[in-house]
Amino acid sequence: MQTEVVLSLGGNKGDREKLLFRAIESLNDHFQLIRVSKIYETTAWGGVAKGNFLNQLAIIFTGLGPEEVLEIIQQIEHDLGRQRHEPWGDRTMDIDILYFGDQILSTEKLKIPHPFIAERKFILVPLAEILPEKINPVLGKNSVEMLEECKDQEEVKLYKKINPAI
Repeated sequence: MQTEVVLSLGGNKGDREKLLFRAIESLNDHFQLIRVSKIYETTAWGGVAKGNFLNQLAIIFTGLGPEEVLEIIQQIEHDLGRQRHEPWGDRTMDIDILYFGDQILSTEKLKIPHPFIAERKFILVPLAEILPEKINPVLGKNSVEMLEECKDQEEVKLYKKINPAI
């Protein structure tokens, strides 16, 4: 059985655009890539990172479980130079699982849906773009409703409409 998985990708170190394209290519090598959002540029969230981030969402289909998908995306991050030093710090690539079908999961390593979806415009803007009616199974609200209620003051600017890696 194939499950629809929504991933958030972002980075602020190195050649951000090239790294984002390479991450999408790597996802496509491991999974069935269904759709990607436009690319957005945002300021760093959490006050630790120093440069602007490029962010994008990807929708994949997979027959793997959440933990197996997490292992693969962490390997992709590592292959692209990700080093885990501090939360919300600078990074070449960060890939988070936002949704895994309609599953709700909470383990030490993984929380699904991602617990900060409703608080971060850099997630909500592309989510409302590609999956406006997607219901968060914990909050019971769709992407557009969460974006309208989001108190995050961060500016999310369109960077590029398409990702040439797909």
